[in-house]
Amino acid sequence: EGMALPQRILFPPEEICMDWQQRQRPGPGLLNLGNTCYINVILQCLTYTPPLANYLLSRDHSQLCHQQGFCMMCIMEAHVRKVLRSSANVIWPRAVVRDLKFIGEEFEPDMAGDAYEFLRCALEAMQRGCLSGSSDVDISSQTTTIIHQIFGGFLKYRVTCLRCQAVSDSYKAFLHVLLDIKAPSSLTTALEDFVTPKKLDGKYCLKCSKCEKKVTSSKRVTVYRVPKVFTVCLERAADHTGKKISKIVEYPEYLDLRPYMSDTAGEPLLYSLYALVVHSGDTCLDGHFFCYTKASNGLWYKMDDESVDNCGIHAVLRQQAYLLFYAR
Repeated sequence: EGMALPQRILFPPEEICMDWQQRQRPGPGLLNLGNTCYINVILQCLTYTPPLANYLLSRDHSQLCHQQGFCMMCIMEAHVRKVLRSSANVIWPRAVVRDLKFIGEEFEPDMAGDAYEFLRCALEAMQRGCLSGSSDVDISSQTTTIIHQIFGGFLKYRVTCLRCQAVSDSYKAFLHVLLDIKAPSSLTTALEDFVTPKKLDGKYCLKCSKCEKKVTSSKRVTVYRVPKVFTVCLERAADHTGKKISKIVEYPEYLDLRPYMSDTAGEPLLYSLYALVVHSGDTCLDGHFFCYTKASNGLWYKMDDESVDNCGIHAVLRQQAYLLFYAR
């Protein structure tokens, strides 16, 4: 409906395994090279994303990869294998730091960075790694890589003309969702806010194809197709000065995405929390990142650079979360 079908499927979704294929205690902590905590938290959250880890541990990517030079998928495969197969206490994510500029031009090994920006760039770099060797792939087929099959969903944008009630729909793929938390005090109210229709008037007026002029309209965003892993950033930057919104925003261990869908009828779409990133510090421009992840043994751990410490779900749910990772 309104969306072009992919001409080819680059990774069959039925081959994605959402459950850990082997259970073990968590791997080692990651060395901080001065300002690399923002990298470490994302590497840990991705390492403990079961469908991604299962795929990377299979080595299916590197066996078929023809990429010359930098490939983020190959780097992640080697990293995840090292973390989950190693008996070391601490690992230095050398290859990631070495190739930082290929992941995102804005990153420098000796400068602090933002965990959400790094996640965004890492997923895009992994997506490029999946597409290497497949030139001329149509846009729809690009959303069938292993990365989009795990993290990707579709948003539906519905614009309604408030003069003639004409409706136009468009769709956009996403790998993560950014939520405004200025007013909401919980993840569910932030999601409700996200799908509440917004009025477009004044300078935001859009041209209606029926009225053939700029008119006041209403725009509503809903989740059209859910991802297997739902990744959320709670926008803590109050403005461009780096001021931080430091309030606690409540988030559940289990989340139902059904109320935020384009079609709200049907079975609940249940997700369970498996990782989160916390930013500590007074402003968004400094401070420190650490994370909590659920290992394949089903237990939660606080991962703060080199240290990996066992913790309970109550501690996990009381954090000033910045990024949240939920698995279907």
